[in-house]
Amino acid sequence: MEVNPLSVILVKSDSKGDRLLFRYPFQVQENTEPSGTRRKNPYTLPIVEDLLQSPPQPSSNIIKGSLTGFTDEVLSSLFAVKSELYNRKFELKVNDVRFVSHPTLLQLRTKQDASGIMLINIVFALQALASHSVVKCYHDLSKRMGIVLKHEEKRCGYISEQTQLMTSVHDDLYSNNPGAAFQIILEKCSLANNIKKMYDDLCSTGLVNLRVNRWIPLSFCLPQKVHQWHLRGKIVEPEDIDRCLTALRPYHSLLLLYPVQQMNDFTSLDSSPSLVRLLSQYSPLKNLQTLALDADLTLSHVFELTAHLVYWAKATVIFPVCSTNKYVIAPNAPIHLNSPLIDKFNKAFPGSNLLRLISEFSLPTSLGQKCNPLCHPSQQSQLVQTIIWMLQHHLLLQLHTYVQYMPTENGLHSKMDFNKKNAKSPSPRGSTVLSSSYQPNAEHSRAESESGASTISETPELVTRSINLENVSFTSTEEDKQNYQEELLLDFPDEERTSIFKIPATNTPEDLKLFAKLCRKQYFQGNHHIEEIMYLENLRRSQLLQLLDKFRDVLITYETEDPAIAMFSCSS
Repeated sequence: MEVNPLSVILVKSDSKGDRLLFRYPFQVQENTEPSGTRRKNPYTLPIVEDLLQSPPQPSSNIIKGSLTGFTDEVLSSLFAVKSELYNRKFELKVNDVRFVSHPTLLQLRTKQDASGIMLINIVFALQALASHSVVKCYHDLSKRMGIVLKHEEKRCGYISEQTQLMTSVHDDLYSNNPGAAFQIILEKCSLANNIKKMYDDLCSTGLVNLRVNRWIPLSFCLPQKVHQWHLRGKIVEPEDIDRCLTALRPYHSLLLLYPVQQMNDFTSLDSSPSLVRLLSQYSPLKNLQTLALDADLTLSHVFELTAHLVYWAKATVIFPVCSTNKYVIAPNAPIHLNSPLIDKFNKAFPGSNLLRLISEFSLPTSLGQKCNPLCHPSQQSQLVQTIIWMLQHHLLLQLHTYVQYMPTENGLHSKMDFNKKNAKSPSPRGSTVLSSSYQPNAEHSRAESESGASTISETPELVTRSINLENVSFTSTEEDKQNYQEELLLDFPDEERTSIFKIPATNTPEDLKLFAKLCRKQYFQGNHHIEEIMYLENLRRSQLLQLLDKFRDVLITYETEDPAIAMFSCSS
């Protein structure tokens, strides 16, 4: 897997020269030359003509996931960079290996070196095919490690002590057995143990938790690795997480992937107090806005804490669990007979059968349909807990209802035809003609969603016209009624107005006004599910569902997952 490091290398450079102090993993260099090709006379030279006729092909420097083909002297020469590259990103590609680091210049606390400065370079060897985001993450880890070592050197001379110990071991044993020298360094030096643990954590879980010199904590998350544990082998890039988190809305909810009791390691003594307060009020039944109120935090700060938990694969984003939610089996749900989730589910809910329970969601089913009002509250509570468990393990997929405006058999008129039609037929009473683009609106910003304001883009003429239409009073005469209907749908094409006027609901001015308002704001273009429309327009579910039913002749509804949080499901 290209996200795992091939090796971690520690190189130092000072006035005494450059030297590779430690590398992990390490092994004794073996002579891989076949015994039949070994020259009997050590003083003989190879035939030059044969080398010219068959030049050596560039060999791979990766064997069984380990770095090979580089001696310690070559690596120390490559990574003892010049002063121009200090405290900057260093990246080098050699054959099929890419080296990335952040060289750090230290001011030595002790006087063991005449110049008083030393270059420390912690280099990660990666596969050359590693993505740009993976390289960026490893560079960030090297930079963080350099900052920690610089702090410890200034505080207590930690790097001077460790490098001197490593150098003395090399001077005693390197000429005889380099592998033994690294082994002794690993036993004596705490910095070498930190490098080993960092390598093992990156290859196993992708989460690094160190305490350098038993003092400075260092935490790091490799999202490309850590999210594979709950998304089953899916590569998640940091850019994907950022893009989904920018689509967070106050009506979304937080779902922890681990019990709150197991989050103690993540919320250590030096963690944010606001994170502890957030977890103390956590419930997947609450939306983020309610959670912010209960935890006495601002909504923007709750967004930041949610992003932090999602990035570290401690939580995911869902819609709050409620009776109106509609769920269906996820396409990639591991529900075969030998699935380990079956035993795990039986331990969490004794007496329940996972396959029998999840089979009830073969077709989209709402939670309200599963809750029997005659059942005991404890049974309903257990049903909700099983739904939460299946959401944590990505066995269920929530479906949202989207609305598409289809007033004619051919769908919507194009913008060009619509503008041309309006240009030929001026509006009565000298009113301004509006252009209906029916294009998907831009994504709402997080700040605007926090304030609860609608962010649907409207032209100034459209806003003015909508305000004027709100002030029109309805009279009981048939002529005024017809004029009022025409005023509400004035900016709609004639063919669309004809289709809409055939609907009996147009006789109710409140329904027609709300329908025209939602159409103008482009909520019926298949880009907004009904929960989002309810939040942005402050509508009740029953009120919106009744409107959709009354205008079902020109509105089409369909169900699919919310693209804003689709990244957090295995089906995306």
